[in-house]
Amino acid sequence: MKPSPWLPALLGFLIAVGPAATDMYLPAFPAVEASFHSAPGTAQLTLASWFAGLAVGQITQGTVSDRFGRRLPLMIGTAGFTLACIGCALAPSIFWLATFRAVSAFAASASMVIPRAVVRDLADGHAAAILMSRLMLVMGAAPILAPSIGGLVLLFAHWRFIFVILAVYGAIACTLVWRFLPETLGTEHRIQLGFHDQFRRYGSILRERGFATHAAMGGFASFGMFAYLGGSSPVFIQGFHLSPSVFALIFGLNSMGLIAASQLNARLLRRYSPSQLLAVAQRVSLAAGVALCAVAFAGLHVLALVMAPIFVSISCMGFTTANAIVGALSRHAGHAGSAAALMGVGQYSLGATSGLLVGLLTDGTPRGMALLMCAGSLGSVIAERFRPRQ
Repeated sequence: MKPSPWLPALLGFLIAVGPAATDMYLPAFPAVEASFHSAPGTAQLTLASWFAGLAVGQITQGTVSDRFGRRLPLMIGTAGFTLACIGCALAPSIFWLATFRAVSAFAASASMVIPRAVVRDLADGHAAAILMSRLMLVMGAAPILAPSIGGLVLLFAHWRFIFVILAVYGAIACTLVWRFLPETLGTEHRIQLGFHDQFRRYGSILRERGFATHAAMGGFASFGMFAYLGGSSPVFIQGFHLSPSVFALIFGLNSMGLIAASQLNARLLRRYSPSQLLAVAQRVSLAAGVALCAVAFAGLHVLALVMAPIFVSISCMGFTTANAIVGALSRHAGHAGSAAALMGVGQYSLGATSGLLVGLLTDGTPRGMALLMCAGSLGSVIAERFRPRQ
């Protein structure tokens, strides 16, 4: 099946549910803590519960989509996300907010996993990497717009209204899937496995070296990214005393770097292999992480010196994400949903761990965030060294 010209836009809109729900309320962390009279750093726990929900949800969504097709699980997932966001808007305590965040993440995991499987249904190799990069152009708008929208909402309304907006987003996504998304997995290719058979399949996927190393690269890169997501609000708003709107601008600038890198990745793939681009991106990201640690632990409280290595590190994700996904799924056409789910579980399990750690290390300085971002880059470089050479 040849992908329609508008399909990357639709898939990008669906995947962007995750970044939008992650990033839109980051400027509201201080407001959330003040509203519930909770200690500094407790808002990060709601982010960790979100990542934990994504990790648990993705292990099921890939299997479900391999068995029932791509459209039905996406419609159910986006509808569930909508209802859970309404629960977040009405949460009476930080505990219930974290609980509804976990439920919304479980539902949103359908939008995080299944569009990747759709890409694998339609293309492989360079073609899949280029399609994934185009998709990232659309989904990349979410990290730019989401914090800006969140910061704008805080100027005129309560932080709870952010989750009303996310509920509307989920309802629109559900409608678009119902009306426009084609079924890319025919009934003849659907797989019906029992519980034990499915876990044997997961074991088989994990034992494949190409999948394991590429998934690890993506997972450790995500560890660093989520340290930034959880740590940037305290660093910039509380540490540098920036307003939520200025924080949103900085966040948007870094997201623009990620989008630009993902589009450059699509062009460079005409001359270089995904493996070559991955190798360079991991090393540049590690260098940026080391520079950020040096600035943070030297006590150089200079905004530009903190922003520069963060910008480079986040931009490298534009090369890492698409190429790591393609490398991980390349040998698993028959069960792309299961492979995409396993990769997502690894990414968001590490994300939940990173979210918890950055909350514990929050002290108003960039040190905790810098240390975790550097650790993620180091892990990704080590994984790249063990990938199979082509």
